[in-house]
Amino acid sequence: MKTTFNYRKLFQYFLQGILVLAPITITIWAITAVFNFIDGILPNAVHSIVPSLMEDAEGHIRRIPGVGFIIVIAFVLLIGYISSSYIFSKVVDVFEQLLEKTPGIKFIYSTLKDFFEAFAGEKKKFTQNVLANVDDNDVWRVGFITQENMEEFGLKEYIAVYVPMAYSVAGNVYIIPKSRVRPITNISATQTMKFAVSGGVTNVDESDPKK
Repeated sequence: MKTTFNYRKLFQYFLQGILVLAPITITIWAITAVFNFIDGILPNAVHSIVPSLMEDAEGHIRRIPGVGFIIVIAFVLLIGYISSSYIFSKVVDVFEQLLEKTPGIKFIYSTLKDFFEAFAGEKKKFTQNVLANVDDNDVWRVGFITQENMEEFGLKEYIAVYVPMAYSVAGNVYIIPKSRVRPITNISATQTMKFAVSGGVTNVDESDPKK
């Protein structure tokens, strides 16, 4: 008896294999890329200052895998540790004031500083997860309050809400009335961000309290 080859089943196996391998492969690739980038900071910096010290006989930059990564991470941890000291904080304040008064550099530095402080430190912005009625209809968007006072823009009782885009690091900022914003209280800000960025496919756990 002649048997027919099931191409549909084969294609289903192929898709299932992609579903299994793609997240694992992309995660490993991202971790490896970050590791190699950090690991190459120190050798590249030293090579730019003293090329002969870091080059081998063929002119390539000498590297010991992992050493640059450990040194850079240790240096960042050290800066974070001593940044709380009075003397170091004053030195940083003077340096920041210099950068913020320099034309051109001021815009770049202040923008980057605000960006990083939005994710870490005492000025974290993406902690107030909300549902925002942006278009004044029955459609709600998942977002985060970034500014609770917009009077500088001539708008009273308005707030700024950042709405992330699905499968992207980008997003949009909307200035809308406070009355059209509902706080999300049953899930954490982290879960809300994962839900928004994943396009709503990530399951949320109501048992996890908001942080």
